[in-house]
Amino acid sequence: MPRFSIALLLSIVLAVVFGALFWPHSSYTFDADAILLPPSWEHPFGTDRLGRDLLARVIEGGRVSLLIGIGSALVSSLTGLVLGATAGYFRGTVDKLFVVAVDLFLTFPTFFLLLALASYMNASVWVLIFIISVTGWMTTARLIRSESFAITQRPYIKILSIAGVSRSKIIFKYYTPLLAPIVLVSFTFGVGGAILAESGLSFLGLGIVAPQMSWGTILSGGKEVIDIAWWVSFFPGLMIFLVTLSLMNLSNYLQQRTNRKELQL
Repeated sequence: MPRFSIALLLSIVLAVVFGALFWPHSSYTFDADAILLPPSWEHPFGTDRLGRDLLARVIEGGRVSLLIGIGSALVSSLTGLVLGATAGYFRGTVDKLFVVAVDLFLTFPTFFLLLALASYMNASVWVLIFIISVTGWMTTARLIRSESFAITQRPYIKILSIAGVSRSKIIFKYYTPLLAPIVLVSFTFGVGGAILAESGLSFLGLGIVAPQMSWGTILSGGKEVIDIAWWVSFFPGLMIFLVTLSLMNLSNYLQQRTNRKELQL
């Protein structure tokens, strides 16, 4: 059990959600006497070009980054589950349309598709969740479709179909529990990927717009002073690294557990 990764994730989530209640500094307060101060007891993460406390900004920006990451992964995982299970169960024309849709989305490089969508839409939290979800459901859907083919061949599924059990009941009651491990693994991978995607867009100026902030926008704001104030980019980048690494470690563990159960069956 990756206890360290889970403990680290919980610590970051709790700090992001409740940290502002205990930290006295505001993420929006300018201080002309505290411009680009290095990390200290008063400002553990230092300050930025406008004298704002960086720890307060990382806490505030973490809420947006985690919201986008979890929201995008949830939408894309559910979309992949519904479309993949539908294609795997009905087959025929439905499956052919599914393959065409997936191939159409995969024709374009994912990040360039992200850039194209983001450049034509006014960025906000919900818009970014939509954009990242649109470009992130294909892998989950293909995995679900492949597994659904195998489930369809099981004898009890054929018996249920012959007995006249409704298709929706078969999909939601019998398919979904068997597909849940794949969805969970895809979700954990998706959260880390969505946070990285949002950070990349924000770094290029296509993500969250001020006064809102995310780890990506804070990281982008420090690139112009990286030679004299390394801490402005380092700490938001460190948060992105720790969250992504922990999620990938957790995903690998879940995938190993799933594979082990399949071998036992």
